[in-house]
Amino acid sequence: MRYAVIGTGAIGGYYGAKLARSGQDVHFLLHSDYDFVLRNGLQVNSWQGSFHIDNPHVYNNVQAMPQCDVVLVALKTTNNRLLASLLPPLLGPQTIVVLIQNGIGVEADVQAMLPGVQLAAGLAFICSSKTKPGVVDHQHYGGLTIADYSCRSREAVERLAGELSDAGIEVHRAEYHFARWRKAVWNMPFNGMTVAMQCQTDMLLAEPATRQLIRRQMIEVIRAAQAHGVTGLDEAFADQMLTTTDAMVPYSPSMRLDWDFGRPMELNYIYDRPLLMAAQAGSPMPELQQLADRLHDMEQQRATH
Repeated sequence: MRYAVIGTGAIGGYYGAKLARSGQDVHFLLHSDYDFVLRNGLQVNSWQGSFHIDNPHVYNNVQAMPQCDVVLVALKTTNNRLLASLLPPLLGPQTIVVLIQNGIGVEADVQAMLPGVQLAAGLAFICSSKTKPGVVDHQHYGGLTIADYSCRSREAVERLAGELSDAGIEVHRAEYHFARWRKAVWNMPFNGMTVAMQCQTDMLLAEPATRQLIRRQMIEVIRAAQAHGVTGLDEAFADQMLTTTDAMVPYSPSMRLDWDFGRPMELNYIYDRPLLMAAQAGSPMPELQQLADRLHDMEQQRATH
């Protein structure tokens, strides 16, 4: 299949490069480092083995890109308003758009923006960053869960999963609501806490008080998911996530990097939307609401200085 990558950063750059290395036809949309990647290619420094993509298909204008069978969207959700103009030139009658983005409610808003588009959620469990042009640093993990949202062809989704797997990506399939809330169990505590505490994941878990707070926040998300009818998540999953995070390299999640580099944080879909949904379902998340309020205050203070 032919692939487009919208948002060639730490996530889109990694998965797109893996597909390109496996022989797939991949077309990358870039912004700030377009000229660099055009001249130098795309480098992935990976704990599983580094590699380089020579002469990738790169563009700085979506109008120059071909229609594709699959579009991997790895933009920050703070830029999702751009999808109304970025996606249509890439879409054919059967194109699948995979939103590899954080948060709850993303697909519903994109579907409202583009009613006929076929959407799937892509939930990445990966430690990856991009802090300089054309270089993705893949530090740990790397799995991708694909969850169908509005695809008309199950066979096409299965083919997508197969090609991702053939590219060396650990692929899982999951029911949509389960997949989104499951990812939120990790995202909601760790993204914001690394910003509020100005530390990495390992320091949060090394201190007993913050470790206990992280666990309580995880339980809040699990209970909210259950209130929305999601099954298969329980307190044991919180403990599993803590153990998995213990095994990570010290890591700064995407929200911490956004804060450090002066970019807007993805507060709407990672916090505001799930917090509202949880309250409406009768399962409020008070400790995470307190964290979200703190993050909003930090952004407001930065904006006024």
